[in-house]
Amino acid sequence: MMGSPIVAETIARDGFAAVVLDAQHGLWDTSSLIAGVGAVHHAGSAPMVRVPLAAFDMVSRALDFGAEAVIAPMINNVADARQFALAAKYPPLGERSFGPPRALMLQGQFAATDYLTAANDGTLTLAMIETPEALSNAEAIAATPGIDALFIGPYDLATSLSAGKAQDVNAPEVDKAIDKIRDAALKAGKIPGIYCRDAERAVDMAKRGFRFLTVGSDFSAVRDSVAASMKTLAVTRANTKDPF
Repeated sequence: MMGSPIVAETIARDGFAAVVLDAQHGLWDTSSLIAGVGAVHHAGSAPMVRVPLAAFDMVSRALDFGAEAVIAPMINNVADARQFALAAKYPPLGERSFGPPRALMLQGQFAATDYLTAANDGTLTLAMIETPEALSNAEAIAATPGIDALFIGPYDLATSLSAGKAQDVNAPEVDKAIDKIRDAALKAGKIPGIYCRDAERAVDMAKRGFRFLTVGSDFSAVRDSVAASMKTLAVTRANTKDPF
């Protein structure tokens, strides 16, 4: 979320199979996104991009930059899903315009025809399910040609299901919705995914059948680390006769 290629690369080098550059809520602009995708790739991880709301033009651009997967927020119905797929996939699945010079360099496919043949299978589309409308259409969205995964935004889902009153991702109605979305993805032979605030939550969701899990963010990692350090320093300072 920080919009920093070096931070994204550092995370990638710690062993994550993929790193998501969040251009929806994060601080990425076009230049930093191009650099970030390259940095994650060179660190040996798969670069992914979450595009802004309804920014279907950015879907194909992110893939042209070398992203290997795109997450699109607020996919509420089949029309949204189809528009997403059209932007992300080449014919016959979609209408993506051809022009991926940076992707060709990063992925080592210098023959355009090789990339064209492999791209539909080699790049993934993750449709975010975050609203009651999307929940009711989960099976139809998952069955849409060109959609590879359903990805749950649990905090927005909790907010919308509670009519803006809470963000309790553990509420019974949210928990039930999470299972319903997972089942819709699996029924369609697609990947079930979910955002997790921390590693403990990710382990729990993996046990429930989720195959793609994002774990926290760079902002939360920095905050948590700083808070832990400050707590240790505060205890030490309180217990010493010579406060520093």
